[in-house]
Amino acid sequence: MIEVTDVALRQAAGEGMDAFIGVFTDAYKKEIGGEMTAGTMSLLTGEQHSLLAYQIFRDEVMEGGFCQLIQNGYGGYIFDNPFAKVMRLWGVGDLSKLVYAARKIYDSHRDDLERERTDEEFMAMYEQYEAFDELEDEFLEKEEEYTALVAGYVDEHLELFAKIV
Repeated sequence: MIEVTDVALRQAAGEGMDAFIGVFTDAYKKEIGGEMTAGTMSLLTGEQHSLLAYQIFRDEVMEGGFCQLIQNGYGGYIFDNPFAKVMRLWGVGDLSKLVYAARKIYDSHRDDLERERTDEEFMAMYEQYEAFDELEDEFLEKEEEYTALVAGYVDEHLELFAKIV
């Protein structure tokens, strides 16, 4: 089991919920050598993958929206796995609905969304895929609430996410 220190968790909790989650996800990234491959996927449990997926989702959508998330290669990791279902099970139902709505757009346009693009073509995606705009706005509006709910779930089930030393 991946280990995190109690000291790091206490310090991060004082900095904010995203820092608290980051203690775990940084440990996961270290465990998998910084990248997910077929060989490293099995190094994390389902719960750990779900928490890492939340952190990736949060960071990517906040920085550059769904187009960036998908162009950076995380579309399959978020939409082809039970991420949305897990968010519902963790008590973050509104986020689950948002991810399912984004998945519909992703599934309908997957080949185009995932194709290699120049910087100019990438920027044009934001106009082409305005269907994501409302979902991105909703996420940005509720991100703190979602992050607090995820962090609360992790805090209540620490043993599922890491061994605390």
